[in-house]
Order: sequence, then C-alpha cells, then structure tokens
Amino acid sequence: MRIIADLHLHSKYSRATSREMDVENMARWCKIKGITIVGTGDFTHPVWLRELKVKLKPTDRGLYMHAGVYFMLTVEVSNIYPRAGRLRKIHNIIFCPTFELAERINAVLGRFGSLMADGRPTLTVPSDKMVEYIMEISPDCMVVPAHAWTPWFSLFGSNSGFDSLEECFGAQTKHIAAVETGLSSDPPMNWRLSQLDRVMLVSNSDAHSPAKLGREANVFEAEPDYYELMRVLREKDTSKFLYTVEFFPEEGKYHYDGHRNCNTRMTPNEAKAAANRCPVCKRPVTVGVMHRVEDLADREAGYVPTSVVPYRNLIPLEEIIAEAMGAQVGTSGVREEYFKLCARLGSEFAVLLEVPADELARHTTPRIVEGVRRVREGQVEIKPGYDGTYGEIRIFGATVGSAAPAEAEKEEEPAQTTLF
Repeated sequence: MRIIADLHLHSKYSRATSREMDVENMARWCKIKGITIVGTGDFTHPVWLRELKVKLKPTDRGLYMHAGVYFMLTVEVSNIYPRAGRLRKIHNIIFCPTFELAERINAVLGRFGSLMADGRPTLTVPSDKMVEYIMEISPDCMVVPAHAWTPWFSLFGSNSGFDSLEECFGAQTKHIAAVETGLSSDPPMNWRLSQLDRVMLVSNSDAHSPAKLGREANVFEAEPDYYELMRVLREKDTSKFLYTVEFFPEEGKYHYDGHRNCNTRMTPNEAKAAANRCPVCKRPVTVGVMHRVEDLADREAGYVPTSVVPYRNLIPLEEIIAEAMGAQVGTSGVREEYFKLCARLGSEFAVLLEVPADELARHTTPRIVEGVRRVREGQVEIKPGYDGTYGEIRIFGATVGSAAPAEAEKEEEPAQTTLF
C-alpha cells in the first residue's frame, strides 16, 4: 500500500508551537491531508510522554494508533557543544519504536539538559556521543540530522555546522542512514555532494501547527510498520521509497543570502562579490543554503546520482486556493473551500497529486483547477527566501506567502522564538 509519512514535527510543549498540536488535532489533520504515519514529536518531554501513553494504542509494528492514524515516537533535540574551537549547534531527530525505549533514551539524555524546559530540549552532549548512546540502548532506533542546511542549527549550517557527516558524527557516521533536506533545499541540491550518496534524503514538515502538517513528507510503497521503514532507509531500498514531497526550495526562509533588516536579498555570487557583507549596512549577511551547497559541492548543478529517490515540488492546497480567490490563507472562505475539496476528493494530497483535472473541475472553480495544474507542472514564479524571510510565490501573478501573518513559520533562527 502507499503510505505518506511526516516524521518531524512538534507538540504543544515545544516553544512557539500552537496549542492545537495535541494528539486529537494531529490525527484530525492527518486525515484531512492524507497522512498515514505522523511523528509524535517531543517524546523527551515528560508531560507529553504521559499524554502519549494515555492516548495512543500500541500495534505490533513499532507504531501506535489514535483514531485510525499511525503515530511514530519521534523527537527533535538541539545539540550545542564546542568542537575544534567553535560552538556547534546541531538539531537531530530521533526515532524509536516503543515507549520503553523512549524512556531509556530520556534517562540518558536527561543527564545533558532539562527535558522539561522545552519539547525540543537543548543538550550539551555532542552529536556523535548521542548517537553512540542511543545505538547502545537499541539498534532499532535511528538518528537523522534535521533540516541539514539551515544556517543556525544544522549539520551543514553556515554559522555553526560542519563540512561533512564524518566531521560531525565521526565513528558513528555508520549509523546515519538518512539526512533531512529541510525546507530551503531539495534533493537536486543535495545530489551535488558525493558524500551524501550513501544516505537516504528524507523530507518532513517540521510543523508547529496542525495546518502545516505534510508540507513536506515521504511517500512509501509499504505497510505501516516502523521496522520496515527503518529497513528501507538503512538499505536504501528505492523500490519501496517512492518519492519525497518538497517545498519549492526557493520558498524556504534561508535559500538565498541576505540581511532582512535592510531588505537585502543576494545570490551566492552577489554575496561572495561583496565579501558576504550587506551592501546597505556593511554588516555580515546570513549565508543561505544555496551558498553553502555551492561551497561544499563536488559536482556541478544538474548531476543525478544512480538509484536516487524521486521528488515532487508542491505548494499547499490552501495557498493555491487563497491566491486563486485573491484572499489570505486561513480566512473563512479559503478554509471553507479547502475543507470541502479535501472531504469530497479524499484528502489534500489526493487533490494535489492524483485527482484528474476534469474531476477536480466538477467540484471547484476553473481558477483553482488552473492553480493546481500550474503547481503540478512547476509553473510558478518565486522570489527566494533569505535571512529568515520566506520566499514569495506567484502562481497567477499575485504574491502568495507560505504562511499566514499570524502563523509566521520558522526553519531555525538564533532566538528560536517565532511561531510556526
């Protein structure tokens, strides 16, 4: 069977996260969107873990269920530690199949930071040592570097990351089977690094509110089974990993270089020519994902390795509807049309990926049908995002932002206080 999995998100116990990110709302929105397996997020938080134990029913496949939706025990942690004369700030995702293993992981990680302070805890343990500890607890667990390219908190981040998997994870690199691309990069950008050929590239929403679930996701031909999904990632089984669902990477908040205080957006070449300084205030710009890929790439743009997992660039359905209607995301008319289409045609992913145009036309306006067609064919214009500012998408000529103003989503920023 085809399953859609979104395995990186946050609960209501994470900073700057919607209070609606509870089990009930996650399950409700997964059904609306067509998501089969969703991560729990935040299993290190003691109160959230208690809620999960009450509300989730175990299966015999390393997953849990609520209201017909499968949940996988997941958490994102922030590893902050000195290495080679620099302070490193890396976010990693942990997957595990049982509450018993989650509790054992928590017992270890609790030695390196307060697990109660935030759903995404800040830990002083280096990434490689954490992987070693978790593998000692159980080889069924997995650690995946999160949003690997964002400048502030990631594996390859320009401000606090490393230049290679081995530099970050050392002898534990053998246990890193997957890397999360993040919103500001897509698979072709990652294919330019030969060092990533040995891992699977995964995509997840990193959602902090229910409506953002599934904005990036993974599509498998498999049964909903934790152990099978981990096998697919570890063995690079491209026959079972069908494709990833991706943002258009230009839409991400850190695709280009820039300085948002001066409204300065720069290509990598422009930034390099200016010695990575803002032409307005002369202060250093935030070096974005595209620039960082150019620095580390050992292949030209357009290179495609053998046996890669395909991908599909999409724009969330509600954003398509909003631009077609000339309205804002989240307004009553847009939300009403969104719910109507998802209910009549199966799910948001069905509308975006599968429903034929003539069938879609029987349920909505010609302009919305045309918007879906253009997105499917990649006929969009985007001003790339930079320095924490989302890219601006044009489907019909009017700019549509990727998040409503009241829900300004972040990838990662130094303060880590903006609401998803």
